[in-house]
This record gives sequence, structure tokens and C-alpha cells, in this order.
Amino acid sequence: MNDHRDAEASRLTIDYRNAMAAAVGPGHGVTDAMLDEMAPVVAEQHARLGAEHAAGGQRWMDLPSDTALVTEIETFAAEVRDRYENFILVGIGGSSLGAIATVQALTNPFRNVLPSETRGGPRFFVLDNPDPEKVAATLETVDLSNTLVNVVTKSGQTAETMANFLAVRQALEAAVGPERARQQIVATTDPAEGLLRALADQEGYRTFPVPPGVDGRMTVLSAVGMLPAAICGCDIGGLLAGARAMRARATTADVRQNPAYLLAALCILADTRLDKSILVTVPYADALFGLSDWFRQLWAESLGKRLSLDNEVVYAGQTPIKALGAIDQHSQIQLYTEGPNDKLISLIAVENYRAEVAIEDVPDGIPELDYLRGAELGRLLQREQLATAWALTEAQRPNFTIGVPTVDAAILGELFYLYELQTVMGGALLNVNPFGQPGVEAGKNATYALMGRDGYETLREELLAATGTESQYRLSSG
Repeated sequence: MNDHRDAEASRLTIDYRNAMAAAVGPGHGVTDAMLDEMAPVVAEQHARLGAEHAAGGQRWMDLPSDTALVTEIETFAAEVRDRYENFILVGIGGSSLGAIATVQALTNPFRNVLPSETRGGPRFFVLDNPDPEKVAATLETVDLSNTLVNVVTKSGQTAETMANFLAVRQALEAAVGPERARQQIVATTDPAEGLLRALADQEGYRTFPVPPGVDGRMTVLSAVGMLPAAICGCDIGGLLAGARAMRARATTADVRQNPAYLLAALCILADTRLDKSILVTVPYADALFGLSDWFRQLWAESLGKRLSLDNEVVYAGQTPIKALGAIDQHSQIQLYTEGPNDKLISLIAVENYRAEVAIEDVPDGIPELDYLRGAELGRLLQREQLATAWALTEAQRPNFTIGVPTVDAAILGELFYLYELQTVMGGALLNVNPFGQPGVEAGKNATYALMGRDGYETLREELLAATGTESQYRLSSG
């Protein structure tokens, strides 16, 4: 069991000078007057969120306090970590992105090729997209007799997850037999109802709960995200300790002192008042790229809403983009600095990387490389981040920097909670419901119909007619 400290204070910093009009000019940066105007609205929504939480709502806020679940998960993880060589997570969206982000941030980037004695747990595979090539390759790569499977879906209604799971279950049963296969399957699902709950009860799978009353994209600090992380050797107690530290820091209603509310205000003001309809997240650490992927879903699915809370058509939402520093300085920054000025850019800077790689010397006779003599790669990456922030600001492109002292479990927990609260406040400022995803349902129902699910016959006929092969707009091969 990992050691962590509940008393750990928040260590994250935010520098938003370059998002202000004083740095990037009026019309591009937020003004102090805008923040002053937003302050009472933020305070009002803060009070509302607090009242809803006190009344039993906003249950995602309680997840960092569930230390009993940490103990249960760590006990189970310790039992299976050395028993299995492979671990397959079957889930999509909020059921997989948080676990992927955590494992990527807190473990060796090449953990799957490390020897078992130094890996810190089984090899980690994720089946999210129902791509037959990837699924087949995964099943061919692992020894199924030595593989643990975790299927994650609250209801069991997610077509992609259940299709992948049924394919894995079928292969597992063929390899080890139905009885042993049941022992190698763990279901993370609703504790009381749903298709996967019914199947788990029928088959006797070990289960962990998807917390009731919490949207899937807000479940990273529950068993959904923490079980896979713990099996892969991550410090999930530290993860929750960091989330509690951010939760404690974010109790103030002051928009300039509450980091989550500050980021929400900056993003929403940039979107609605300054025409910055795109939010780019650029961590300067490979380990945090999965975090930007997780945040992309959180921001898009929570705020991209057609209707306001007053049932008015608003088409709200700021488009999130993920990028990686310094790689995307060589692919995207040209667009960001000289293309349409429609973006707010969030940089994540790391003060101390967990490894040092120094360049002791450079070849003689090539003086153009002398500036790299004695350089260290982490310092180079830090300078790249500072240079990018400067270049964006010079081009009047608003940006802000989230600073972290290093990448560890507590910092990751802080970032998870920060982004979740930022998103909930962002929904409040846009006057939309940040929970639920009604825009996803049409595609889900269409998939059910096209796959022949009972109860969708009428829709299936409509879809087959609409997607028929005879069309002047269809270009066929040959």
C-alpha cells in the first residue's frame, strides 16, 4: 500500500497574465472589468453549488473522501497484481480516459515492455474503440490464461463496450473455460441495476461500483479510474489526497482566488466575449498528454449543449483541442500564432522532471551546436514552454500557464479536481447543464437500430432509406 499524506497542501500555480488585455491587447484578452463583472455571478453560482451539494447533489465532490474504497481497491490490486501478466480494460470515454491518463502520468511510458519484476503490475491494454483489427491483435498478443479483464460501463447499454467485452469474454471462455473465465473478469458498474449489473450477478463476477449520481466523465476518482490505476501500481491514495487538497483550496467564492473558478471565468469570457471559441491544452510533459485527452472529453461533452437551462437554443460550448509541447510547436503553433485569433491556449509547465538527461559534450568543429554543451533536456523543455508563451503573447494570442512542481499522484489528483470544478462552474456561467450528453443519444439510438436491436425497427427503416446506396452524392469505386 502506498504512503501518502492527507495534510498535503495544494502545490499547483496559475499564471494568467498573458490572458489579460494588458498583455495581448483589448479585444483579445480579458479585462479586470470583465472579471469584476463576473465576480458576483461566480459567487452566486458557488453558493448554489454548495447548497446542491449539501442537499445530496453534486456527488462527484465527495469522491476524494472515499478512503474506504481506496483500501478496498488497494487490497484487491495487491492480490491480482502479481497473479496476472496482462490486464485488459474494456471501456470507452469516461470509462477509460481517466485510467489511461493516470497510468500514463504515473508509470514508466514503456511499462508494457519492462520485465515483470520491475513493471509494477501486469501489462496494460485498453479496448475502447470496437476496431476489429485492434481487438484481434490484443487477443493474439496476450496469454488469455494469464489475463485479468475489467469491463467498465454504468448501465451496460454502451454498444462499443459491450461488444468488445462479449468478444473478449468469448475468447477467454474458449481459452480457459467458462468457470475460470468468470474468475478473471471484474465488472465496474452500477451497484444496483443495469444490464452489466444483471450479467455480473448472474455470472458471479467480482464487482466495483460506478458511483450513483455521478456522470461517467466525472468518475476518474472512483473505482472507474482508480481500479485500473492501482492494478498498474499507481498511488491512488495520493491521487485522492491531491484532489482533497484542491477541494480545500477551492472553497472560496472569490473568482481571483479560487483556481477552478478563475479558469472557468477566463475560458467562458474568452469564448463569449472575445470570440475565442477554441481552448487548446498543451502540457509540456509526455506524461500529461493523456490528461489533456481526458479533459478534452470533459470540456466538450459537458458544455457543448444546444439548449440552455431556460430551454432556449444557445449552441453553447468551446471546442477543446489537445496538443503536446514541444512536439506541436512543430505542427500547430504556426497556426496558433499566425492563423485565426480564435483560441485561448493553456500551457502546463513542469518545474522538476522526474529524470535528468544531460548533454555532456558536443562534436568538435560544429560551433553552431555549442549552445547545447552542458544542456539538460528538462531545462530545454522548460525554455521551450517559456518561449512559446512569449511568442503567443507577442502575437496577441491569449494564453495562461498552469505550473506544477513535478508529476506525481497528488498533483494529478489536483488537476483532475481542478478541471472538474472548472467545468461545472463553466456550465453555470454558460447557463447550461454540464451533466448528461443528450447530443450523444441520437447516434447511440441509430447504432442500436442499424445493429437490429429490438424496439428500434421504425428507426432502422428510416436509416436504411436515408443511407441507401442509390444516390447522386455517392461516389463508388471503379
